[in-house]
Amino acid sequence: MIKVVQGDRQTCQSFVEDLKSRVGQTSPEIEGAVREIIETVRAGGDKAVKEYSKKFDGWTPENLELSREELEKAAAECDPEFLASLKRAADNIRAFHQRQKQQSRIDPMPNGIITGQRVRGLHRVGVYVPGGTAGYPSSVLMNVIPAQVAEVGEIVMATPPGRTGRPDTNILAAALVAGVDRVFLMGGAQAVAALALGTESVPKVDKIVGPGNIFVATAKKQLYGVVDIDMIAGPSEILIVADETADPKYLAADLMSQAEHDKMASAILITPSMEIAQGTVKELYRQMETLSRKEIIEESLDRFGGIIVCENLDEAVEFANELAPEHLEVCCQNPFDHLGRLDNAGSVFLGNYSPEPLGDYYAGANHVLPTGGTARFFSPLSVDDFIKKSSFIYYPKEELQRAAGDIIRLAETEELTAHANSIRVRVEE
Repeated sequence: MIKVVQGDRQTCQSFVEDLKSRVGQTSPEIEGAVREIIETVRAGGDKAVKEYSKKFDGWTPENLELSREELEKAAAECDPEFLASLKRAADNIRAFHQRQKQQSRIDPMPNGIITGQRVRGLHRVGVYVPGGTAGYPSSVLMNVIPAQVAEVGEIVMATPPGRTGRPDTNILAAALVAGVDRVFLMGGAQAVAALALGTESVPKVDKIVGPGNIFVATAKKQLYGVVDIDMIAGPSEILIVADETADPKYLAADLMSQAEHDKMASAILITPSMEIAQGTVKELYRQMETLSRKEIIEESLDRFGGIIVCENLDEAVEFANELAPEHLEVCCQNPFDHLGRLDNAGSVFLGNYSPEPLGDYYAGANHVLPTGGTARFFSPLSVDDFIKKSSFIYYPKEELQRAAGDIIRLAETEELTAHANSIRVRVEE
């Protein structure tokens, strides 16, 4: 079960190092297998993708692409209340991301110089949505809607067909709600390869986003440069900073909400209150008995969970910045007092009534977040991930003549005489 320790700087650092050990190098066997899949799809196109679907998913679709009618049929089969919840969540996600949108600009100056920036969406984006043992329609919304807000030209989704040949109905309904343009039945590294390289049926994309297993993640990593990718995501994690006003019942529930993802998931509570720590342990034992993924939760908490009793909240904030967690909950009496000092976190949840699942599903902020300490330099998925920018410059002749001496001097200092000559031939006419 989860460990409770009296925390000092050394203890906190030990937790950080243990968590970093979860994110190791991919094995040479997996790297090799994925490389072979990519090259086979490059050479064989649709035929190779279908053969891998038969091998790994147990079923080969006659047509890789689903029709619009099939998506509408899937949505019609869904629970109407689920569909209504999905649409309300989509509205919140869209509203949040609309405020991230950047505008092109033009900056004319009185002397006739014009500079500016043109912003536009990528031409085509691929969204990978795992099928596996569970479908995650929320992942469809979080990956597709920012791309749509960015005005991406075409959004293409790939999801495994499953052994019955029928993809997850809820995933297809989410694709319809989010506004996916095309859906292909293919999964694994072969789907990533098809999206990156293009086949007879599958259009080549400019960027691939979305979660997946180790084979999907490895394929994205190997194909980075051929296409852009979102990030290489590791196991999920949550850190909760709590003071003596927090409710152990809530804290335990939130720790387990991340621990149930994966045996490699990390769930940590840091608090200056031993009473809160002990109360949380009791609640973990009590609540766990009713949960369907109890075994996964137990192993996750045992291997990568922990409750640290620190001296004060200042120490807790320092630990949070050191760990740079994917999800950070601040269950304190005055959570906004600490927000300005919490520099390294994927997403921050403030107060006792803003639990992490609120962000996973509904509030609007993106749930595709940096893991493994990469929140020190990475950001959540956003509209910015689906745009490209070009700058532009216009100088009239007299302004180029005025700047020529500086430009020539800088170019010749770098021994780039052709650069200098490009200026000189214009001002010595």
